[in-house]
Amino acid sequence: MTDQPPSGEPIARRAYSAFADRYAALAPTKPHNGLYERPATMALLGEVRDLHVLDAGCGPGIYSEALAREGATVHGFDITPEMIDLARRRCDGLAATFRTGDLARPLAWLQDGAFDKVVCALALDYMEDLAAVFREFRRVTRPDGTLVFSMAHPMADWTNEKIRGDGVYFERTRYGLHWTGFGEPHPYVEAYRRPLSETLNALSDAGWTFDRLVEPQPLPEMRQVSERIFDRLSRAPEFICVRARR
Repeated sequence: MTDQPPSGEPIARRAYSAFADRYAALAPTKPHNGLYERPATMALLGEVRDLHVLDAGCGPGIYSEALAREGATVHGFDITPEMIDLARRRCDGLAATFRTGDLARPLAWLQDGAFDKVVCALALDYMEDLAAVFREFRRVTRPDGTLVFSMAHPMADWTNEKIRGDGVYFERTRYGLHWTGFGEPHPYVEAYRRPLSETLNALSDAGWTFDRLVEPQPLPEMRQVSERIFDRLSRAPEFICVRARR
C-alpha cells in the first residue's frame, strides 16, 4: 500500500517538494483548507497580538502570514526547503522568520519556553512518533502556553477503504495516495493513520493538558464554491483540531 521513499528521506519532504508551488497557490482558498480546517484552527488559537508563536510544519507560510498580520511575532519551520522559500516570500516585510527543520528531530535551535503559542496545522500525520514531537513542543512553550494542532480525523481515514486497506483500526499504519486536488501530475503523498487514543495519549504523556477538540464544519461560503464538498463535510468531519495547555 506504500511506495517506499529512499532511505532516510522524510515522507513529507519527498511529497511536498514535488508540488510546493501548486500547494502554495491553491491552499489559501482551497475549500478543505480556507473554508474548513484553517478557520477552526485559527479560532482555537485565539488572540495572538504581541505574542510569540511557533508555526511548526509551516509549509508555504499561510498561517504565518495570517498570524503576523494579527500582530504576532512568528517563527516558522518546515522540512521542505521549497516551502521555506515560499514562506519567506509570502511573509516578506512581516514579523516572521523561517528556517528548515524536522519535526521528527529535537528542535535544538529553539530555547526553552520561547513561545506563547504553538500551531501545527496538518503536519502531524507525517510523524510516526507523536510523543517525541509533543515533548519538544512543550519544552519550547512557556508555562500556561497553548498548543493547537490539526490532523486527519481518525474515523475519516478508517472509513476510507483506500487508506484502511486490510489494516486494524487500533494499529498505526502507513499508507500512500495520489492527491487529485492540486493539479497534475498528481503527487503521491504518504502519511500515518492512527487511532484517536494514540494521539490524545501521546499528548497527555508529553505533559500537556487537553483542553478542547473540534470536529470542524464547513463555513457557509463553501456551498457557493462546491456544494458537493460542503454537503459531505456537513455530514461527517475529515479533520480534527485540538487545543492543549502547558
